[in-house]
Amino acid sequence: MRWFDKLERKFGNIAIKGLMGYIVGLNAFVYLLTNFLDTTGTYTAKLMLIPELVLRGEVWRLFTYIFIPPEASWVFILFVLYFYYMVGNGLEREWGSFRFNIYYFIGMVGTTIAAFLTGGGTTAVYLNLSLFLAFARIYPDFQLLIFFILPVKMKYLAWLNWAFIAYTVVFEPVPFKVAALVSIINYFVFFGKDIVTRTNTGRQVYYNRKRFNANLPKMAYIHKCKICGITEKDNPQMDFRYCADCEGNHEYCMKHLETHEHVK
Repeated sequence: MRWFDKLERKFGNIAIKGLMGYIVGLNAFVYLLTNFLDTTGTYTAKLMLIPELVLRGEVWRLFTYIFIPPEASWVFILFVLYFYYMVGNGLEREWGSFRFNIYYFIGMVGTTIAAFLTGGGTTAVYLNLSLFLAFARIYPDFQLLIFFILPVKMKYLAWLNWAFIAYTVVFEPVPFKVAALVSIINYFVFFGKDIVTRTNTGRQVYYNRKRFNANLPKMAYIHKCKICGITEKDNPQMDFRYCADCEGNHEYCMKHLETHEHVK
């Protein structure tokens, strides 16, 4: 993507290195606050992206919602935060800090658009899901240990996440539909061209193979007697042999194998 290259040359020095480490660290901090010091959820409410309150001047909500951790037990939250960190660092190693920052920022913009379209409170659930989808596309055969025990390839988990997005779009209320669709804009910005190219290439390969197979000579039989012309299609019980005394490869049914005139 040439426009990425141009942006990186101009603004690459302002990228936040190790971005996912900061995000995961603040998620862990907020989790500790909400579970040990603020059981009423006041802190979380102050961080959530709520368009009405943003328009009233609480502009920090445009950024702080990415620090809200999922509601889970401490065992599960350890797994989730480790997962976020692993996926984010993997993408940053693959793309570099600048491109990873851009990917995350586009996801934030999409999430913000969804929030203002629907007017509902928003967290970073779908945004973080888009990170996972990108990682699974780049490393489809990478094995993740679910709960540090069960090995599963990333591509299979990605299928489940796409199914989750599809279910959300079909069955969930409109705010969730919009959030699910808009927050993965970054995924299609980065991979859309590749998806289209591979789809077109796959279609062309399919048609080329179909055309090639159509032009192959059609053999209705495998064995055919040189004398009477019978084939295994005519009599499946018939055996066929090549005559060792004939010059060249001449095949005969058992009735004419001994009685035919040898070809010299």
